[in-house]
Amino acid sequence: MLRRSIGPFMVFASRNYSAKSFCSNMAQIIDGKGIAQEIRTQLGQELKQFVAAGHPVPHLTAVIVGEDPASEKYVNNKMLACQEVGISSETKRLPASTTQEELLQLIDELNKDQRVTGVLVQLPVPEHINERTICNAVHVDKDVDGFNEINIGRLALDMDGIIPATPLGVKRLLEHVNIETHGRNAVVVGRSKNVSLPMAILLHADGKYATKALDATVTICHRYTPPKELARYCRQADIIVVAVGKPGLITKDMIKPGACVIDVGINRIKDEKTGKFKLVGDVDFEEVRQVAGHITPVPGGVGPMTVAMLMHNTLKAAKKQFSESKSS
Repeated sequence: MLRRSIGPFMVFASRNYSAKSFCSNMAQIIDGKGIAQEIRTQLGQELKQFVAAGHPVPHLTAVIVGEDPASEKYVNNKMLACQEVGISSETKRLPASTTQEELLQLIDELNKDQRVTGVLVQLPVPEHINERTICNAVHVDKDVDGFNEINIGRLALDMDGIIPATPLGVKRLLEHVNIETHGRNAVVVGRSKNVSLPMAILLHADGKYATKALDATVTICHRYTPPKELARYCRQADIIVVAVGKPGLITKDMIKPGACVIDVGINRIKDEKTGKFKLVGDVDFEEVRQVAGHITPVPGGVGPMTVAMLMHNTLKAAKKQFSESKSS
């Protein structure tokens, strides 16, 4: 029996399904794009109610340092989502030569601007700028990325805060399709501080506290996990979340029949047949789907959920800021 039935995260699951029942079928593809659209529609309705109650329209400011094409694309997608949901937004573009002090000055101005609800600095930043210093400079209540050390600390202690968008998106996917997590084995492949670490926390923490976490038994694997051990851990997992940026890392022989496979990786590679570039994840999708019970595609899986959760975080930040200003 499922421990809880919740909103959205990842793959499939009915109360009486077992791994064996999936063995003869191809994996169900988790439609992250469709789920994200549902969430954005719901957020748009919530925002209309928020504004109708006399509150100001939430405003998100994104900052890009340099001219990285991928960063431009990611931020553009976020701005389009803001427009759809009804959040006011703007992008501030700074040259790659911008100093850390200059960037910190801009962040300080945005922190003090009462019109601005949320601030995000698109990563990566140029090498001469310290990423951790920048993430911590964004005010904790405007930190819609959830990267400030206070928000990460709140997550680790199972307190209410802003949760990083990608791990939260994965959690919502799992919840949306009622994947059983309570007491199940989960493997997180990767140990980045912005994705893999908060993902592991959300998977393993107690579901009865503020973060409504998932009560799984979690193993974290990374670049120094021997390949044989990585395969062994993965074969024991009911849920695998991989986020390392290595195409085809997770293969068919590493998957427990019926497992739920969440692919956070995004890699641009050249198609040998067409000669054109395409996006793929860290999972050998066509092979793994023959064994898994559920699987997310790349693109169209976790990516749209990340953007939807950023919208969620921006509205959450606006509600908190209004509540605090009203009580002060």
